[in-house]
Amino acid sequence: MEKRFENPAQLTAVFILVGGCFWVLRPFLAAVLLAAVVCVSTWPHYLWLLRKTNGRKNLAAFTMTLSLALVVILPLALLAYDLADTVTAFYDVIKQTIENGLPKSPEWLIRVPAFGEPLHKYWNLIATSPADMNALVKRLLEPAKNFLLAGGIMLGQGVIEMSLAAFVSFFLYRDGVALMCFFNTVVDRVLGIHAANVIGIINNTIQSVMYGLLGISLAQGFVAAIGFAIAGVPAAMLLGVATGLLAMIPIGPPVIWCGAAIWLFYQGDVAWGIFMLLWGFFLISGVDNIVIPLLISRDSNLPFILIFLGVMGGILAFGFIGIFIGPTLLAVGFSLMQEWAVRRKSG
Repeated sequence: MEKRFENPAQLTAVFILVGGCFWVLRPFLAAVLLAAVVCVSTWPHYLWLLRKTNGRKNLAAFTMTLSLALVVILPLALLAYDLADTVTAFYDVIKQTIENGLPKSPEWLIRVPAFGEPLHKYWNLIATSPADMNALVKRLLEPAKNFLLAGGIMLGQGVIEMSLAAFVSFFLYRDGVALMCFFNTVVDRVLGIHAANVIGIINNTIQSVMYGLLGISLAQGFVAAIGFAIAGVPAAMLLGVATGLLAMIPIGPPVIWCGAAIWLFYQGDVAWGIFMLLWGFFLISGVDNIVIPLLISRDSNLPFILIFLGVMGGILAFGFIGIFIGPTLLAVGFSLMQEWAVRRKSG
């Protein structure tokens, strides 16, 4: 009778233990997942650094963690700080301008094809009607300010979680060999002869997605900064960094370069405004069509919609750092399902 209940009792104890561990680690789950993704993606670089430091694990792990902080966390922190100040100042300037009264519509606006004349009439209407002006402010400016401030808060939370992920990554780097042996043993126990193939798929998929996301970020940020500088947009470097960070969100970059184009049009620089729209549409946003196939789909057959849903779902689930975690989890799951389907068909 005791043996009959021995296995169920053991399984119950295991489930309770696993559930308790998950409950304790739940507040740190996003940071731990991000640290694991970063360490897997950069593991070859850590091994190279470990050889250069004559096998000193603490030094190599600290160097990798410090590099992560300088390359990713510091720019994010500066951007979040500047974004909060810039949004508040920009809102105050626009509000002051509206309170003083809008100037008359620029002459070039009426010559814009299709929507130029209606926009010209509406501009002059709100410029001469305080009631319409106040309605426009409440309808557009307040939601825009709240949206941008919420983005700044999300960036700030991302900085905190990335800092925690960097702290965790130090120990994952330092003890990575032992952890990988343990992980390989568990996977081998569960999957048997297919363990090595599954581990290879996980590593290749994580590296492909991470290199793809970082490649998109760097490429679009660099191209955007060049375009902003050519068009004479203020803070071109800061806007380039913001474009690079938002590049990992499919609808992110157009928010930046469309805003820059609108600012140029408002300044009366019609030609530069048109240039900014063309540069943004064909070059900044067009980078996706080159980088995604080259980097993300290089080692695995991942559809773009999977990356898109992973990014958006990851943000909803984990906040800003879900940009990295969401598509990685979906990509790994998709690749493992592909492998399982192929094995089942061939078997």
